[in-house]
Amino acid sequence: MGSVGVPVVVGLDNGGTSNNATVLTVDGRFLVDGLVEIPSEVRVGPVAAVEALAAAFDGVLALTGVPRELVRAVGLDTPGPASADGVISSKGSTNFAQPAWRGFDVRSALQRRLGLPVVYHNDGNAAALYAHHAYFGAAAMRRSSVSAIVGTGLGGGLVNDGRVIAGAAGMAGELGHVHLPLDGLLGPGQPVPTCACGFAGDAESVASLTAIARNLLPYWLTRFPGHPLAAEPVERAAKLVRGYGERGDPLAREIFAQQARALGRLFTLAANVTDPHAYFVGGGVVEAAPEFRDWFLAIVREHTVLRAEQAAVATFALVPDRDMAGARGWRSPRWRRCVPVPRRRP
Repeated sequence: MGSVGVPVVVGLDNGGTSNNATVLTVDGRFLVDGLVEIPSEVRVGPVAAVEALAAAFDGVLALTGVPRELVRAVGLDTPGPASADGVISSKGSTNFAQPAWRGFDVRSALQRRLGLPVVYHNDGNAAALYAHHAYFGAAAMRRSSVSAIVGTGLGGGLVNDGRVIAGAAGMAGELGHVHLPLDGLLGPGQPVPTCACGFAGDAESVASLTAIARNLLPYWLTRFPGHPLAAEPVERAAKLVRGYGERGDPLAREIFAQQARALGRLFTLAANVTDPHAYFVGGGVVEAAPEFRDWFLAIVREHTVLRAEQAAVATFALVPDRDMAGARGWRSPRWRRCVPVPRRRP
């Protein structure tokens, strides 16, 4: 499957549940068209998680038939908050709750384990970067965008003139931990949602898989007595909600409508801070049937309040290649400095 003798870069997308991997040749061709996943082991701890990343690296090379000696660099993304150099926040995160993760330098650990240069973005930034360049193409370096990536947590990314805005500590674009105005967002008697980061009422506390299990499903089950999901353990039930939503189940649609309204409020805040050309939505919430994801995106757009001038030029879209975006999105001008591109012979 690989091209004989052509150097490659391996992309590793680390998530709360799975690692996804891809391979890119230095002349710009992806050798993987779908998901190549194995368990991420992040809840076991850093040592197990780094080994799982190494296993994902070995596995995707075996799948594509690329010899290890042709790998020039590795692109890594993990859930944030983390610094631009891959040091997990000292407060941890939704996916990195174990104390051993706090302040852990995952990029350097993987670089030592593989013996190869590792370039890092957090997963929200990686997906945002891929969405931006895939959507805008040749115009990407003259456009700006904001992305919300809904998964186990809520990742995000801000791109301006084709480059991720990293910030002073490398933690810009952590949209999941932006506080939302809750008036009119919550249902009657619904408790203020809480986030694993310790905040109450931030975007991730509403728009994430963790939020469904922790905050939304327990409330909405009280509004729909006798619903089949009440018989399931809450963590399993939360993962089943999307399937119910695709089938038009009223409880599930209430949950996802609430998440979409929350994203609309988040984008409204972003519009007044960055005024982007495009608003992208990605992650598991839109890995669904076309009718469902179109319905979801329409609600996001409806609840994003823009000025007339902004609405005239703004685009709302799904992240292209949605579950592949993280693994592909670390591809940026940063990694090219790590990869010696062979000169073509005349």
